[in-house]
Amino acid sequence: MATYNRYNRRKQPWFRRLATACGVVVLVLGVATAGVWHFYDANLKPVSTSARSQTVTIPSGTSPSEIAVLLHAQHLIRNVWTFERYVQSKGVSEDLQAGTYSLSPSQSVQDIVAQLTHGKVTTQLVTILPGQRLDQIKQSLLNDGFKEADVNAALQPSLYADSPALVDKPAANDLEGYLYPDSFQRTSATSASTIVQESIAEMQQHLSPDIRAAFAKEGLSTYQGIILASIVEQEVSRQSDRAQAAQVFLKRLSMGMMLGSDVTAMYGSRLAGQGTSLTYDTPYNTLIHTGLPPTPISNVSDSSLQAVAHPATTDWLYFVAGDDGVTHFSSTLAEHEALTAQYCHKLCEQ
Repeated sequence: MATYNRYNRRKQPWFRRLATACGVVVLVLGVATAGVWHFYDANLKPVSTSARSQTVTIPSGTSPSEIAVLLHAQHLIRNVWTFERYVQSKGVSEDLQAGTYSLSPSQSVQDIVAQLTHGKVTTQLVTILPGQRLDQIKQSLLNDGFKEADVNAALQPSLYADSPALVDKPAANDLEGYLYPDSFQRTSATSASTIVQESIAEMQQHLSPDIRAAFAKEGLSTYQGIILASIVEQEVSRQSDRAQAAQVFLKRLSMGMMLGSDVTAMYGSRLAGQGTSLTYDTPYNTLIHTGLPPTPISNVSDSSLQAVAHPATTDWLYFVAGDDGVTHFSSTLAEHEALTAQYCHKLCEQ
């Protein structure tokens, strides 16, 4: 018994040293773990309180590590390692989606990851305005950031050969008149042809069977109806006046009388590179030639399509757009000249 106690006492300093060393190691590990956790937690927080948004595009195939580097370079996250660890811990590495995002330094890593995994991409609107010519629509698409080669390709009618909207369009003619005015959502992946296709599809919705039948009742093909609607669109700003203007043009067509539209003459001269002349002789100059011009002169809104399909029951033969924005109608040339002298000064001098 005494021998055992002596042996045990000899071993105690060694056990104490081991226990002390283990305690130190545990303490160091605890402090280190706490430090790492504090570092990790602190770097999940927003970079700043600035709510200023910035656009970030994440290309397809970008890895979580590359996304972290990209976000850090944009000063949207505090630390690359923290972002990677968070994504891994949540098991969402495969859920981060490519796209263009609107992010701000006031978002935490949690907020940013939630946005990237749900694909909440930023969108912008591409707007085609009513009464725009095809060249103006092209310029609008270029202004919206689409490449010229892509826009030129997107405006080729052959891409949309299967669209029912284009069934009445002469094969050799371009898309003038067929791009319906509206705003279309665009993301980083949206192509110019997608915008054009959506616009044509919307045009088809407005070329309903009722509209087509109403055009036929007025003695017009669908294409002719669109041509006349484009003239009404350009000539008359107030929608409430458009059915009366359509009545004037339809009556003139039935009489074999020239339409006498300044806007068709200017379209033709501009197309020929002659500026906005009323006297330059082109097939579009309805101050010189009878009948409709060969193509639409702009896109059309629903009110102009409806005006041609359902013209007023009045019996006007003339109209003039006044400086006050009101269209003044008359039945005789004498009345027309008097109204022009009374209401049209600035516009009629252009």
